Order: sequence, then C-alpha cells, then structure tokens
Amino acid sequence: QVQLVELGGGLVQAGGSLTLSCAASGIIFEINDMGWYRQAPGKQRELVASITSSGNTNYADSVKGRFTISRDNAKRSLYLQMNSLKPGDTAVYYCNARVINVASQRYENSYWGQGTQVTVSS
Repeated sequence: QVQLVELGGGLVQAGGSLTLSCAASGIIFEINDMGWYRQAPGKQRELVASITSSGNTNYADSVKGRFTISRDNAKRSLYLQMNSLKPGDTAVYYCNARVINVASQRYENSYWGQGTQVTVSS
C-alpha cells in the first residue's frame, strides 16, 4: 500500500557528510511520525532519529549534534543530514513511516524502506 524509497547512502571518509532522503508514495491519507533507524552487522536495529508531523525531533545520544532530521510534509519526504561521520556510524539505514492510509482508518500502519548502506572509512 505504501512504498518508502531511500536514497543517498554511500562510502565516505571519517569526518565527512552524507544526506539521506526517503520518499513515500501509495495509499496515504496522513503520515504521522517518521524516523531513521540503522542496523550494523551483528547488532539490533536502533533508532537514529525521529520526527513528528509537527516537526518535533528526537535523536539517539550517539548522533546528537552531528545528525539533523527533517521532513517535507507536502512532498511526503524525510531527510537525514549526517555530519562528522564516524566509522561507528557504518550501518544500513532504514526509513520508517507511521501512516494512516484512508480517512476512516483509526490506526497507524508502520512501513519500512528497503534500506541504504552507509559506510564510513577511517
């Protein structure tokens, strides 16, 4: 019903920057919270940052001051500006959106993107 397409991953040296984007499409009446998660090899998926529909943000302690999450509600898009990247930021990054598909729906569906690889070399 809803597709999330992520772009922007890649290989970057430590100290560098990358910007991830995520575009939502499909049967969407309203998108509530959106977030970026990441999963490194052998580790559990963890929240990186989240943002409400009104723009309130939340960050993992490990990325505070380095990453900035933003969204464009009109474009149904989510962004993650990543600065001062460290090797420990290496992971597959996933976009998540909590969506109300039609106006009469009283619950959210949670959707995930396919993931984009971010690799930070030392």
